[in-house]
Amino acid sequence: MWTHKAWPGRFLPPSLPAVERLRAYASWCNAVEGNTTFYATPARTTVEAWARQTDADFRFVVKIPKVVTHERRFAGVETEMRAFLDALEPLGDRAVLWTQLPGSFGPSDVDALRRFLRRLPADRRRAVEVRHPGFFTDARSTSLLEKALADADAEWVPFDTTVFFQRPPASEAEQDAWAKKPRLPRRTRALTDRPVVRYLGRDSVEETVEGWRPWTEVVAAWLREGRSPTVFVHTPDNDDAPALARRFHDDVRALVPGLEPLPEPEPVEPATLF
Repeated sequence: MWTHKAWPGRFLPPSLPAVERLRAYASWCNAVEGNTTFYATPARTTVEAWARQTDADFRFVVKIPKVVTHERRFAGVETEMRAFLDALEPLGDRAVLWTQLPGSFGPSDVDALRRFLRRLPADRRRAVEVRHPGFFTDARSTSLLEKALADADAEWVPFDTTVFFQRPPASEAEQDAWAKKPRLPRRTRALTDRPVVRYLGRDSVEETVEGWRPWTEVVAAWLREGRSPTVFVHTPDNDDAPALARRFHDDVRALVPGLEPLPEPEPVEPATLF
């Protein structure tokens, strides 16, 4: 996502047309989660506009449509996948194909995932997010999934909600997330040179920052190993997400001084003389 009702006037110019918001967002962060593609494949012209608004090193982690992953479980989806891949073509290798699977997709379904990943274009990066507890608590199931991902050079995307679930919700947004987000152990093992991490904090900035401390060490270690990770920082209301993402990046830079800084954000308001 690159737009949110709380961002205009804070992170984005208040009157910026929707078609230009990605460009402004890209001055804050150098990667974005493509969640809207889960619900509908965008027109190719729309994706061309995304490509024009971002630099060549900007990353898109784009969710595969739910008709493929949730409704049909990879069966009979050739037409939908051709349309999806054709629409994303303007992004080239900047797009990571993100397969997010429902909690009901368990270890017994790994073969279907393996076959699907093998059919994806060889020149497209792949990432998979699973939510079935068995993949995290049963060593055999963990190994089974890791092998399937390794065979396809695909990354395992951890969605870290451990900090969020440390205490009961304290706001309406937290209550909503409490009912919807998965409760799974934290996973910090990378399988490829491009790890992807999704982290969910609290609406409290202090708790969110304190909760990501383990990740700064992990990400710093990955960078020292020559990996190139992408990290997304969420809170239940996401009101401060762009600023939090930059703060996380600064915390990692403190551990890895050679890491390039993020771009300077565009001014939210036009400059004036007084």
